[in-house]
Formats: sequence, C-alpha cells, structure tokens
Amino acid sequence: MKRIVATLWALIMSFSLFAQNYSELNGLFQNSTVLNKHYVGFSLYDLASKQYVYGQNEDKHFTPASNTKVFTLYTALKLIGDSIPAIAYVERGDSLIFWGTGDPTFLHPKFKDEKVFQFLRDSNKKLYYSSAKSQEPFYRNGWSVEDYEYYYQPEVSVFPMYGNVILFKEKSGKLVLSPKYFDSHISHKDDTTSRFLIHRDYGSNKMDYNSVPLPKEYINEKPFHVSDSLIQALLQDTLHRSVGLVELPLPMDAKVLHSEKTSEVIREMMLPSDNFLAEQLNMVASFVKNRSFQTKSLRQQMQDDFYRFFPDTIELRDGSGLSSYNKFTPRAMVTLLNWIHSDIPDEQTKLHLFPAGGLEGTLKGVYPTPGGKAFVWAKTGTINSVHCQSGYIITKQGRRYAFSFLNNNFMGSAGPIRKEMVKIVTHIYENF
Repeated sequence: MKRIVATLWALIMSFSLFAQNYSELNGLFQNSTVLNKHYVGFSLYDLASKQYVYGQNEDKHFTPASNTKVFTLYTALKLIGDSIPAIAYVERGDSLIFWGTGDPTFLHPKFKDEKVFQFLRDSNKKLYYSSAKSQEPFYRNGWSVEDYEYYYQPEVSVFPMYGNVILFKEKSGKLVLSPKYFDSHISHKDDTTSRFLIHRDYGSNKMDYNSVPLPKEYINEKPFHVSDSLIQALLQDTLHRSVGLVELPLPMDAKVLHSEKTSEVIREMMLPSDNFLAEQLNMVASFVKNRSFQTKSLRQQMQDDFYRFFPDTIELRDGSGLSSYNKFTPRAMVTLLNWIHSDIPDEQTKLHLFPAGGLEGTLKGVYPTPGGKAFVWAKTGTINSVHCQSGYIITKQGRRYAFSFLNNNFMGSAGPIRKEMVKIVTHIYENF
C-alpha cells in the first residue's frame, strides 16, 4: 500500500511540475513585448514519449526561409545514398562521354575530393561532355531575380563547377579572379561611385568594375551565368585538354563515379546555410530517383511517399528556402524532425548535421554553452520579415525534444527576435 501511495505521489508531483513548467513557458510567449508584435508559431515535441508538449499557432502556415533545408536534408538521406554520384559516363571506342548528375562538389573550394578531376584528366580517351537539360529554369519559383549578382543565389545547373561562382580577391593591390578563365570577361568602367563595385550583366558573364580604389583584403563572390559552352570552356581550361560538346541521351549501361560523402555535403549545407548546396542536392536526388532533373516532380514524389502523413499540409517550391512561396506549419516541421531522429539512431551522427548552438555555423555565439557544451542543435532561416529556428534540444535533465520556432511579418531587424528565441529555448533547457 505504501508503495502505491508513493508512486501516486510521485506521479502527482511530476504532473504538478510539468503543469508549472507549461505555465511558465506559456507566460514567456504571452508576456513577450517582442513576440506579440508579429505572427509567431511554435511547437515542442517530446522525442521519448512521441507527444506534442506545447504549441503556439502550431497548426498555422508560415514562410520558413532556410528551415526548408531540413526537408532537403531528409530528401538527401532518403534518396541519395552514402556518397554523391558525381558523373555518369560510358566508354565507346576511343571516346569517354560523361554527363552531369547535379553534384555540387566538383572543384568546389569547400570540398577536396579530386576523383572526378583526376579521372577526366588522366583518361587516355577523347573527352566529350554531354549536355543534359534540367527541364527547369535556373531559378526556382518565388526567387528574387534582381538578386542574381549575390553570392547566396547561384544558378542551379546540371554540371556545377567551382560552386557556380567567381571568387574575387585583392592580391598585392590587384584584383584576382578564380577561376582565371573569367579574366577576359571583366573590364574597367569609368565610374566613381562611393565604394568599389563589381557588376555582372544579367544573362551573360560580361562584368565591369568601377574606378574606386580596390580595398585591401577585398574578397567577394558572384554567381556566373551557366551555359553548355561555358561548362565546356571551363572543363578545357581546368583539365588542360580538349573536351567535346555533344547532346546524347544517358544510356542505361552508364557507370557512375562517386565523390564526397553525402553526410558531409549535408553538413556543409546546414551549418552556413548554403543555398547552392541545397538546390543541387535536390538535383542529385532527382537524378538518383528519376534519372532526370525535374525537382518539382521530385518534391511531389516526396509529398506522395512521406509528407502526406504530416498532420498539416505543406507547400515546397525549392530546396533552399529562398522562395517566399514555401509554407509549412511548426507541427509539420517537428514531425519531420522526429522522422530524422528515428532514421538516424546514433544521436551524435544526427546532431552533427545541425549547427550546434553557441559553437557552429549560423548559431555560433548565439546561445550560451554551459560547460563548453551545446544544448540546442538547430537550422536557422532568415529572409525579409522572416526569422526561424527548428531543431533539437537536450535539456539539463537529459530529456530530448524537437522544436520549431517560426516568426513571420515583423518589421526591422531580426536581432530582438533572435534574443527572445534564445531566452525561451534556454528556459526549456533549464526547466524541462
């Protein structure tokens, strides 16, 4: 009898403590002078009990910005396999014909695998690059076309090289371009605006820079405009050998050469929130599943196979979150995070894919790190009037939660909202 009473008392105290924590968390939302000025959605999910613990507008739709990349992470895990398919190729007589797969890592400065480069450079056969049409525009629905010059919006392509950007650096007082192929595409313009500027014409690779002195240690990136002839020229310039250009269907007996580990490309996408890698991972997934580059069809297939089981409908138009047409609910996001949690049994492997709060990527310096350790791992997302975080919390008591914190339609800087989010997530860490 005493044991039963003790058990009941423990349950009552546990429920009472939970109710108190719930009430305090609710108070943080209701009494926030920052959060009450805009549209806020929040969902907290207990990964052990498989229950939604707390929500604010958790069934309402929000623009998620780069939180969309969590869907790309899931797509890559489900479809791509352990390593990225880099090129498809066949050998026919004295010729080696190769096709792009959407692999973003070829000659990308963040990735060091050189298997494809060495394979093509060292082949004793004549090289032919076979164009494969992506069947989609190089920008996704809802992107800002006027941002075509900015580093965060490279063109999506079938055979990316150098991250589809040109690197500009000051070296010994001179402007240096990488790849050097583009040296002949840039010219000086007699213009004395307030600061040093480089401009690229839309739809071409014609560039100019103004007359303002080049700043010391200047560094910048600009996307280049992709075409089959440019890919051919860059390949020849890089490999130092002739590369022919053909347009042939991909044969069923084509072999595939692989490059980087998929998990490392995902991590490089997630930590700095790389839009280019996100879009190209969708291209790779489309190639693997359908041997085509129709990411709209891929998203519909993911909807039919997985996302239809969400508690709420979602709308995805890209893989990076640049599109303002993307819409999902906090509750759908924590459901996805729970699926990822279930698919990756090893906790460190899972958390390695997300920025660690206070320590890495877009969350570096944002959260406190008790004892030098993170307690939150989350993907951020920010575009105009949107600031979001979704990921995982390990509390001081060792409980595991998935959460999604979405903010839309605010005015001004995201800074005050970020601080309020940190305050609430830290409260969960300390009290749940």
